[in-house]
Amino acid sequence: MNKVNWPAYLDLLDHTSNGYDGDILLPFAIDELLCKEVGEGRKPIVHLWRHPSALVLGLRDRRLPYALEAMEYLRAQGMEVSVRNSGGAAVPLDLGVVNVSVILPNPLRTLDFHQDFQYLIDLVRGGLGQAGMIIDQGEITGAYCPGEYDLSIAGRKFCGIAQRRQTKAYVVQGFIVAEGSGQERARLVREFYRQASGESEGHAEATHAGIYPVIETEYTASLEELGVHGGANAFVTGISHWLRTRSEVMDFDPRSLSQEATSAMVESLRNRYEK
Repeated sequence: MNKVNWPAYLDLLDHTSNGYDGDILLPFAIDELLCKEVGEGRKPIVHLWRHPSALVLGLRDRRLPYALEAMEYLRAQGMEVSVRNSGGAAVPLDLGVVNVSVILPNPLRTLDFHQDFQYLIDLVRGGLGQAGMIIDQGEITGAYCPGEYDLSIAGRKFCGIAQRRQTKAYVVQGFIVAEGSGQERARLVREFYRQASGESEGHAEATHAGIYPVIETEYTASLEELGVHGGANAFVTGISHWLRTRSEVMDFDPRSLSQEATSAMVESLRNRYEK
């Protein structure tokens, strides 16, 4: 396992107590703005957040032939649906899922992706340090949002990782399924793909053509289901404690962010990635 050197000084933006209730693009817009500031010299920052009900799509998902119709169907059910600007595929979010962004400078503009992802892996393992579980890294075929940097316990995925790079800084983002049913979330993603590909209208060729991931419900689980007790709150506490053993951490006041700039970034992301 590669070792990474955590910055001596970090800010921590913890928005998990109540979650972002509203536009799901808001936390991604905040990441984008903070990443720009980190590239211009501000301290690195870790952003923790939750959302009560959303499906966040990858860029490839948006290209499915009936994606807009499937998105509107979910919105009619009261769910937020948008396309994120980082890699990966569709991910369902609720208050049992903890989202983590590690925002770091990249002044030399290096492209060491493995090293970058290792920060998030390090942080997740640190947050679970007292759980005594063996955490594996590697793609879990059949899980939603599959990728090389999936984190799993006993063959069942609980964490996916993606990345967003700017010119002088980057964001490594992860979702951690802390509590609730992994199978129910997998079924939601599978149904989205069924509708967005047109399979709900009898066009079943999309799966076989590899247009979207094949989802099997048994390959995703929450930490709670995997025997890690305490749920989302315990995981957030573990992350915060672990960070403070590695860096001098200051709590970040989100009120210092310009509401006008944040709103403008939300609309920019929506116009850029959803149309």
